[in-house]
Amino acid sequence: MQTAKVAAQREAVVQHHALRQRLTLGKILIYLFLIALAVLCVIPFYLMLIYSTHNNASIASSFTFLPGTFLVDNYVNMASKINIWRGFANSFFIAGSSTVLSLYIGALTAYGFAKFNFKGRTGLFLFLLATMMVPGQLALIGVYRLFSTLGLLDSYAAIILPAAANAFNVFFIKQFMESSIPDEIIESSRVDGANEFRTFNQIVLPILGPAISALGIFTFIGSWNNFLTPLVLFFSLDKYPLPVLVALVQGYYGMDYGLLYLGVAISILPIIVVFAVFSKQIIGSVALGAVKG
Repeated sequence: MQTAKVAAQREAVVQHHALRQRLTLGKILIYLFLIALAVLCVIPFYLMLIYSTHNNASIASSFTFLPGTFLVDNYVNMASKINIWRGFANSFFIAGSSTVLSLYIGALTAYGFAKFNFKGRTGLFLFLLATMMVPGQLALIGVYRLFSTLGLLDSYAAIILPAAANAFNVFFIKQFMESSIPDEIIESSRVDGANEFRTFNQIVLPILGPAISALGIFTFIGSWNNFLTPLVLFFSLDKYPLPVLVALVQGYYGMDYGLLYLGVAISILPIIVVFAVFSKQIIGSVALGAVKG
């Protein structure tokens, strides 16, 4: 009897050890897959930086993973053709202003949908969601004619003002607001005599901090990468943002791969910084609406 019990214990130990080995092997395979995936994601950025240090002839004739010695030459050549840092400043101003305006107007609109009961609220919100299915390029002709009538073409306002009408921001913030801000807080503020704007600015808006910070990252990146709208609505070279100027390097001045890679590297540098600094907010934004209190 004792011998059978000992044998059973040994068999259980052997099975447990084999299970641990299988789990370890599975983890190793997962880690190897994730490492390979990370390498595949990093290689294009690495090659972009490497090719920005080579001249056009070496890029067109060979494939290399080693840095070259033409970084300064490429930069001097680019600076003689376009004002890359003016484009950088234009992109930062447009993206920053558009993000602030879009988040505030979106939060204010979401506050109206989430905390006010009015006739036709559901239908109006569904219509707002339906606009998300329409590509923005289809509205570009109407936007052009509107700002042409208002005399705002070739101005920063033509790019910044339409950013206020962002249906996704309204939807995202409304969902977060409904699950995170009780109606009792707003009612208490009204009882204390605060008007709606004061309630929104001093009570609701600070609570929306996690949602706004996560959404602001994506809004900023989307505005930074905006290419078609500035190309259509701007006519002055000194107002072009960075993506348009990088395209000019490729179009107007021939196919110089060294300049092109250097311009792309400079244009995506802020995006890499944003993802590196605010990675926790980006990952946390995925779970913002997953748990309701």
